[in-house]
Amino acid sequence: MSRFLLFECAAGYALFQADGVEEITVEAVAESAADFSRFSKLVKQVAFQPFTSGEQALEEINKVSEGALPDLLRNFLEMNIPQMKSDKKKKKLLLGVGDDKLASVIQETAGLPASKSTVIVELLRGVRANLHKYIDQLKEVDLDKAQLALGHAYSRAKVKFNVNRVDNMIIQSICLLDQMDKDLNTFAMRAREWYSWHFPELVKIVPDNIKFAKLAHAIQHKGALSEEHLPELEKITGDAQEAKDILDAARSSMGMDLSDFDMNQINLFTTRVIELADYRTGLFNYLRKKMGACAPNLTALIGELVGARLISHAGSLTNLAKCPASTLQILGAEKALFRALKTRGATPKYGLIFHSSFIGRASAKNKGRISRYLANKCSIASRIDSFSDTPSDVFGKLLKTQVEDRLTFYDTGEPPRKNADVMQEAMSLAGAEGGKKRKADDAGEKKKRKKRQSDAGEAAEEAAPKKKKKSKEAEAESTPKKKGKGEAAAAPSPAADGEKKKKRKKKGAE
Repeated sequence: MSRFLLFECAAGYALFQADGVEEITVEAVAESAADFSRFSKLVKQVAFQPFTSGEQALEEINKVSEGALPDLLRNFLEMNIPQMKSDKKKKKLLLGVGDDKLASVIQETAGLPASKSTVIVELLRGVRANLHKYIDQLKEVDLDKAQLALGHAYSRAKVKFNVNRVDNMIIQSICLLDQMDKDLNTFAMRAREWYSWHFPELVKIVPDNIKFAKLAHAIQHKGALSEEHLPELEKITGDAQEAKDILDAARSSMGMDLSDFDMNQINLFTTRVIELADYRTGLFNYLRKKMGACAPNLTALIGELVGARLISHAGSLTNLAKCPASTLQILGAEKALFRALKTRGATPKYGLIFHSSFIGRASAKNKGRISRYLANKCSIASRIDSFSDTPSDVFGKLLKTQVEDRLTFYDTGEPPRKNADVMQEAMSLAGAEGGKKRKADDAGEKKKRKKRQSDAGEAAEEAAPKKKKKSKEAEAESTPKKKGKGEAAAAPSPAADGEKKKKRKKKGAE
C-alpha cells in the first residue's frame, strides 16, 4: 500500500511519500526526526505547491478550517498522485493528514482514502521540523515570517464583528456604572455631612443626595436666601411647597456660620458631585443604547442593568449564550454555591437575576420556581442575540410576556400559552420586521443609485458643450473659408475665351 503524507504550511502544500512505515513505532519516528539523513530515507518529498501571495494563503486556510476542500489542493493531489484517476488503484492508497475533519472531506469529495493516526502525526511533526531542508529555496527564517503573517491575517479575519454589537463596551460601562454609584454615594454623604454644619435642617427636608448637592450649590450662605430664590429652589426640587419649607427653615436655622473661604470649598465639592451625577446619567443612556444594539432580546426581557451585569460576569455575550440555564440561574452566587456544597447545605436559588423585578414580585414559595423559569428564558434570549444576524427585540418582548403569564399562573392558576405558539408568533413577527428592514434598505439603495445616476448625467451635460465647441473649432480649421459677397471673383483668362468662340463657330457650321 502506497502511503502519502499531506503537509499544509504557511508557504504552501507539500506532499511526501512514506512507504513501509506500518511497523515503525512512534518512538522510532521521533528519534529519526532529529537526524535528517535518517528521516529523509523514511519520508521522501514528492511535490511542493507554493502559495503565490498572502491573500491566497489566507483563502486556502479559511477553506480548510471551514471543512471544505480547496480547488488548488484537489488539483495538487490529482496531479501528483496518478493512482487517484483509477478507482482500483485508489483502494491501495492512503493519505495521511493531521486533521480528522480534513481527512473526512478529502475522502468524501476526492474519493481518496485519508486518515490520521499517532504515527502520521509524529511523521508530520518531523516534516515540520525539517521542511526547510527538504525545500532548498525555503529558508527557516522565511517560513517563520510566513507563519507569523498568516497567523495574524487568519486571526484578523476570524475576529469579524459588527462595531455596533461589541459587548466589551458593555462590560466596561456596567463596571464603571457600578463603581460610580458607590463613589457618588460616598461623595454625596460627605457633602451632606459637610454642609449640614451650616444648614442642618436641609437634610430632613431633602432626602435625595444629588438634589441635596444641587441645593447646597445653589443656596450657599443660608442668610442670603430670600423670596427671590424661590423659583430656582422650586426648579431644583420640583415642588413649590418643599421650596417654601427650605426658605422657612433657612430663616430659623440653628447651623453655624461659615466664612467665604470655607463655603468656597463646599461649593467646589458640590460642583464635582453634580458633574459626576450628570456623567452617570449620560453613561446610563449610553449603556441603554449599547444593550439595545448588542442584546436587544435580553434587554427587553430582564432590563439593561441586569442584562449587562450578566454579560460582564460571563465575560462576553457569547460566553453567556453558551451557559446552560442552570448556570445562568446562579451566576453571581458562586461563593454561596461552593459554601453550600462544602457544608452540604441548601444551594442558592438565584444570583444576579435576583435584581430582576419578576423575582421581587413572586411570593416566597414561588421565588425559586420563577428564578428557574426566568433563567431559562434569559438563556434563550442571549443565544438569539449572540447568533442572530439581524438584531431584533421581538423574541425578548414575547419571552417577557411568557414570564408575566407564569407569574399570574402561580398566583391565580390561569394556564399560560404554549411555548410553541409563542415562538411561532415570534418567528412570524421577526420575519415581518426583517422584510420591512430589507425594503427600507432596498429603497435607500435605490435612492442612492438614482442620485449617483443624476450626478453622472449632470456631469455629462456639463462636459457636452465643451466638446461641441472643440469640434466646431476643428471643423472650421479643416474646411476652407468661403468667399464673401464683397470679394471679387477671379477673372477668366483670354485663352479660355478664344476656345469658347471656336466651339461656337463649329456648332454654327454644323
